[in-house]
Amino acid sequence: MTAKNQLPSARPLRVGLISLGCAKNLVDAEIMLGSLVKEGVEITNDAAGADVVIVNTCSFIDAAQEESVDAILESAAVREANHRGQGLVVSGCLPQRFREELPRLLPEVDAFMGIDQVAEVGAIVRQAMVIRAAKLSQPAGAAGGRSGSRRRATLARLDALDGDGTNGGDSGKTTSRDAVRVNGNAPAESPAVEGPLVEVHARPRFIPDFATPRFRLTPGHFAYVKIAEGCNHPCSFCIIPRMRGTHRSRPMADIVAEARRHIADGVRELNLISQDSTYYGLDLRPRRAGSIASPDRFAAAAKALPADTPTLCLLLRELNALPGEFWIRLLYTHPAHWTDELIETIAACRKVARYVDMPLQHIHDNLLERMRRETSGRYIRDLIGRIRAGIPGIALRTTFIVGFPGETKACFETLLDFIKETRFERLGVFTYSREEGTRAGAMRGQVPDEVKRERRDRAMAEQRSIARELAAGRVGHEQTVLVEGEATARELRQADVSSWEHGLLRGNDQGLDALEGRYTVARGEADAPDIDGRVYIRGRVKPGGFAKVRIMGHTDYDLVAEPAGTGRNRE
Repeated sequence: MTAKNQLPSARPLRVGLISLGCAKNLVDAEIMLGSLVKEGVEITNDAAGADVVIVNTCSFIDAAQEESVDAILESAAVREANHRGQGLVVSGCLPQRFREELPRLLPEVDAFMGIDQVAEVGAIVRQAMVIRAAKLSQPAGAAGGRSGSRRRATLARLDALDGDGTNGGDSGKTTSRDAVRVNGNAPAESPAVEGPLVEVHARPRFIPDFATPRFRLTPGHFAYVKIAEGCNHPCSFCIIPRMRGTHRSRPMADIVAEARRHIADGVRELNLISQDSTYYGLDLRPRRAGSIASPDRFAAAAKALPADTPTLCLLLRELNALPGEFWIRLLYTHPAHWTDELIETIAACRKVARYVDMPLQHIHDNLLERMRRETSGRYIRDLIGRIRAGIPGIALRTTFIVGFPGETKACFETLLDFIKETRFERLGVFTYSREEGTRAGAMRGQVPDEVKRERRDRAMAEQRSIARELAAGRVGHEQTVLVEGEATARELRQADVSSWEHGLLRGNDQGLDALEGRYTVARGEADAPDIDGRVYIRGRVKPGGFAKVRIMGHTDYDLVAEPAGTGRNRE
């Protein structure tokens, strides 16, 4: 490293991080930051002043991929304008999916790292600085900045990669740490410039444990607890198993230890996450063999488990027994893996939120078969009936995909009728995103984009009407909420949320424009953070804990309340 690129001896290395995508990706970001802090690195929100910037990417669907590429190119442009010696690291699902091609497509990047490397980020960012210094010492540095044509070319190439087999997930190729060397191999576009470090395993195996350093990015009153990583499902539209690897569960004692620490730190909501939370522990069973993804095989395997085998039911009971006042929220469940025991467990554990997050994707049998969801329409209807009967007051949240290959008008109308009949408390809709490298991407019967959008809009219009009716039914009732903090003017004006994983959740709630005065934002038991509705409480309420409120009114997807005891007609 040249003298001008050395850090002043009086201060530590400064790293900034941009994290995109889902809550599971957020936990990876928290682990990276925790590992950096443990090594004495200073975390900064000032990207322009950082010595290294990490972009933690998502590659779940096309829109997420575009956002990731934009963030990378924008970070490179900020560097060129403010701090040319800054290292740039790209982590997460994008390099996990395109590990071989990204170094050529994005020569601005100094290091690429995968999921298995999140706890090794300290060494990687330091090597990224060495590589960046080597680039700057050359007569001409690697291409940087952002142009619309280059962005389009990069995205087009990524779209085509999996389809032509360039990034086959089974190659196992990984560039090791010796990528940092005096006369290292360089990308073809920049023969005089040191090549980037590429630390990406083709088949991820990492799973965090209690001892893994972590710097939480969520507010103090809630935390995400990753109970497993990876996925074994064969869904024809999904790339996640190729990016995240096969399902691997954390030891139950390790999860409980993490939960104890969070509760001691003031956390009042534990959000359990994984790719398929209902599969938790089944990979730990003795003498496991073959697929048990289907409902019948899963139920049989669950019944045959020894009594001491970790399962989701056992984990929920262990967490429910911990002292303190808190919610346990179960996210990312698969309909094929619900059992009567799970329904009975949730009903018996009062700290488990009366909330089910269960993406169904469709209801028409032909579409479910093409999606390889391993459930039928009849099975789904029966399961919903059993859940609602077994857990009084449960709120059901789901997501659907419209415009999947082969979805006819009749198929969509069947889905729309199902939405009307079932009246989900929470619902989001995706338009199908054609992902090369998936079975669905090669299917015939691709649906035009304008038809996808029209179907999404119709489904969400129906759900908006249902949501307003359900919200109106809450007026005059009291409920317990978890208080987030004071509502900003922007929140009151917009009150909209969108998520890569959950599709279009709500549109512009114009009714909130009529709210005047000071409000506090809270969430009910049926509202997951950053996904579902909110409760706007008139006046100030202390954040970070539970409060009792009385519902006064509602918008399309949100409730308006006042502290309990300040009005009449209490329940």
